[in-house]
Amino acid sequence: MLVLHSRCLRRPALSFARAANLAHSRRKLLTLAIETSCDDTSVAILQKSNDAAPHTQLHFHQKITANNSAHGGVHPIVSLESHQENLAALISEALHVLPNTGNSKPDFISVTRGPGMRSSLATGLDTAKGLAVAWQIPLVGVNHMQAHALTPRLVSALSGSSPNAAPPFPFLSLLVSGGHTLLVHSKEICDHAILATTTDIAIGDCIDKIARLVLPPDVLKEGSDIMYGRHLERFAFPNGSADHNYTAPTSRAEELARNSTKWGWALVPPLAETRSGSKSKAMEFTFSGLGSAVKRIYEGKEKMQDEERIELASESMRLAFEHLASRVVLALRDLRKKGSGVGTLVVSGGVASNAFLRTVLGSFLTARGFQNVTLIFPPVELCTDNAAMIAWTGMEIYENGWESDLRCRPLPKWSIDPNAEDRGILGAEYWRKRDI
Repeated sequence: MLVLHSRCLRRPALSFARAANLAHSRRKLLTLAIETSCDDTSVAILQKSNDAAPHTQLHFHQKITANNSAHGGVHPIVSLESHQENLAALISEALHVLPNTGNSKPDFISVTRGPGMRSSLATGLDTAKGLAVAWQIPLVGVNHMQAHALTPRLVSALSGSSPNAAPPFPFLSLLVSGGHTLLVHSKEICDHAILATTTDIAIGDCIDKIARLVLPPDVLKEGSDIMYGRHLERFAFPNGSADHNYTAPTSRAEELARNSTKWGWALVPPLAETRSGSKSKAMEFTFSGLGSAVKRIYEGKEKMQDEERIELASESMRLAFEHLASRVVLALRDLRKKGSGVGTLVVSGGVASNAFLRTVLGSFLTARGFQNVTLIFPPVELCTDNAAMIAWTGMEIYENGWESDLRCRPLPKWSIDPNAEDRGILGAEYWRKRDI
């Protein structure tokens, strides 16, 4: 356990401890949350009641995304400037709707500490520290990927359908975004064992790269943002799920069979022969090969008509999503053999908003005998980065007796697995445990 030694911080630290104990004794807890891990500036105010009939309410939730369209992807400086320009204004707006709880301030501050872009994280974390000092309240530094995994528990709490947040632990989490691809065994709030991760690029990055190749120039110009994966999905399936026309393979052999198209090309499934692309025995994802194959097909054509572009878009997404699903099935089988099966798969992160992914995963699990596994996808607005999930995760951590020392720094890399080299969420420096 770490304690503050600096004279200039000693007195506030004691005040924080008193504030924490007083807040925890109340039946209601209120947190203001800040999320600035990448290019989204987001602020939220969340209140949780611990009365006989627990109730959770999101009083405020706003997000502003940096305009990176000129760069074709996230630009660190543009994102940083957007945070600097917008964060204070969002906090000011949030304070106007701060609920009257007999106190003029939140009970604690929740903020993204990592992983993410260092400069972006620092903007949010430093602002959160300033608020914590000014209000003399505790600070909770949140792991961004942990927050994605716990998002369905926020959704269930907001719905008020159950006195306890759902799903209960343990469950599987598939965290898929532009920066991460993780299959996780979520055992407890701060204990998430990584079962598979990508060896190269994230699935969201792969789909974005494919979109920039395959989408017609006029479609790319129409988009005012860099959500290329979303544009690719709309291009491939203009009528939504009605266009999916998907039948899941019932065996590994069917899964690996090449789908030869009338255009003379066929895409090969990633890691067609093994569960790992390296000497490691752990399961792995890989997406760079799929992206390279699409690039070769596209560049090998003097001109590609829209009909072929649509098929290339849908085929590349199908293989990417089946690759995800194949690892989920392997994990479910492994857990079943160990007698620690799970009944829920949470799919979160930006790519989780893709409706075709939802179709593929649901059909794939049913075809492989896991039709009883419940699939949970957060609402689309909570799939991408947001402060509401940071607020909820901060709430769960705080209620379990943890808060952050003011000396905590941004963590561009921060695992959620306690067996990782950095020892996971609670392995980071500057946690402080209090009596609850």
